[in-house]
Parts: sequence; C-alpha cells; structure tokens
Amino acid sequence: MPPGRIPRGDALSATFAALADPTRRAILAHLAGGEATVSDLAAPFDITPPAVTKHLKVLQRAGLIVQGREKQWRPCRLQPAPLKDAADWVDQYRQFWEQRLDRLEDYLQELQSQRQEKHDEPHPRKRRPAR
Repeated sequence: MPPGRIPRGDALSATFAALADPTRRAILAHLAGGEATVSDLAAPFDITPPAVTKHLKVLQRAGLIVQGREKQWRPCRLQPAPLKDAADWVDQYRQFWEQRLDRLEDYLQELQSQRQEKHDEPHPRKRRPAR
C-alpha cells in the first residue's frame, strides 16, 4: 500500500483522527458552506500556508475532502460520506445511553416518590418537657 494511504477497514479511525484537530474541524465547517480555495480556508487561521496544506492532506487521506483543479486554483469540497459513517457508528451507542438515562430517570422518580411518601406520613408529636 502506498505511503499515506489508509487501509479500507480503518477509514473510521482515519475519520476520527482527522476530526481530533480543531483546525481541521473548522476547515470542514467552512467547507460545509460550499467549495473554497486553500487561501480561503487558510485566512481565518494564524498558521502558515504549508501548515494548512498539511491539514488538508490529512482531511484528504481520511476521505473527508476532495481537491479539484481549475486553472491555477485548487478548490476544496467536503465529502460527507465519512462523516455519515462516523455518525452512524456513534449512533449505535445513542440507544445504549438513552436506555441508561431512562433507567436513571426511573430511579430518580422512585426516590422522589419515596421521599414524598415519607413527607406525607403523619409525624408523631413530640411531647414538650414538663415544666
């Protein structure tokens, strides 16, 4: 396999690795609004153009963006499929957490009911000490 290529079965790892960096996430957010040139993508960051290019290469290797060629421009475009794969993977665990939270809610309601029942019980009157 050529250097820099990601094994097909490890695409999800590459997606999460690419998303781990806030600059790359910001680049993807920018591209969600439409195609942009490298200089457009570099503008909001206080980093060198070669550093932006390195970030773009990571995003390309993960399959998150494609870079075209129009004359001297190299516009970048978001490729959403790997993001969908990552969202689908995370979504598998959503049901697990929802069930856990539902059980926690049931438990808290049970505690609240017990507390209310204790509060509603008549309290034995305390005798005042004789004077």
